[in-house]
Amino acid sequence: MNNGIIILDFGSQYNQLIGRRIREMEVYSEIIPFNTPLAEILAKKPAGIILSGGPSSVNAEDAHLVEKELFEAGVPVLGICYGMQLTAHLLGGKVTKGEKGEYGKAELAIVKSNALFNGVAEKSIVWMSHFDEVAEAPEGFEISAKSGVIAAMANEDKKIYTVQFHPEVTHTEEGGKMLENFVLNICKAEKNWKLTGYIERTVAEIREKVGTEKVILGLSGGVDSSVAAVLIHKAIGDQLTCIFVDTGLLRKNEGKKVMENYRVSILI
Repeated sequence: MNNGIIILDFGSQYNQLIGRRIREMEVYSEIIPFNTPLAEILAKKPAGIILSGGPSSVNAEDAHLVEKELFEAGVPVLGICYGMQLTAHLLGGKVTKGEKGEYGKAELAIVKSNALFNGVAEKSIVWMSHFDEVAEAPEGFEISAKSGVIAAMANEDKKIYTVQFHPEVTHTEEGGKMLENFVLNICKAEKNWKLTGYIERTVAEIREKVGTEKVILGLSGGVDSSVAAVLIHKAIGDQLTCIFVDTGLLRKNEGKKVMENYRVSILI
C-alpha cells in the first residue's frame, strides 16, 4: 500500500461501507484492527487514517484505544463517531455520557467551516448513532459543527478532523462531499485503484501461491466465502474443491437454494 487510506476498525457496522465509499473515488483503502502497532500502520505509507465508529465507550476500562503518537505522525486523521470521542479523550478533551443520545437523522449546523466542510451546505441532515458525546474539545481544536451537541471539531494545523455523525451512509446528505474533501483534498490521495486491477492481481497471486497443489474451501453461502471461491476458481479451476455444509441453522430451503446457485456457478 502507498498513498491509500487506512481505516482503523473499532467495531463499527459501517466499516466496510467507509471502505467502499473511498474505493468509489478510485482510491485504495484498507481496513485493519484498531490495535495495529503505529509503526506497522505508518510502514504502509498511508495518505490518511480514518478512525471508525464503534459500540465501545472511551471511558470504559477495556476501551479500544490507539497510540496517542498517531496524532503526531503528520498523517491526516478523520475520526468518525467513536473516532471523534477517542480523539477528544486521548488529547485532553472530555467525553461524557449523554442525557439521551442521538439515534437517526439530526440537523447539522456548521458554526465554523474548514477544509472538511468546503462546499458543504451550512445546514444539512446527518445520521447519528451515539450515546456518549464530546463535552469539551481538546486544546488546539475548534468546534466546527453542532446538532444539539458538539457534532464536529478540528485541529486544522495538524489536519485532524472529527465528526460525531456518519458521513459514509446515504442518510447524511452531504456525507459524500465531506469524504471527498478528506480523501482527495486534505489527504491528496492518488486515484490509482480499480476493482478490475484488484481482481487480476489477486487471481495472479493465488495462482502463483497454489501452483499445482489442490485447495479445499468451506462454503457457508455468504458473501465472503462465495467471493473467495470465485476468485480461487478463476485462478486454479478444477484444482479447487468447495464443500458446503448445511448446519441445520439456515432458513427453510436455503441450503437447497445455495447448492443450486453453486452448481450453476460450477463451484461444487
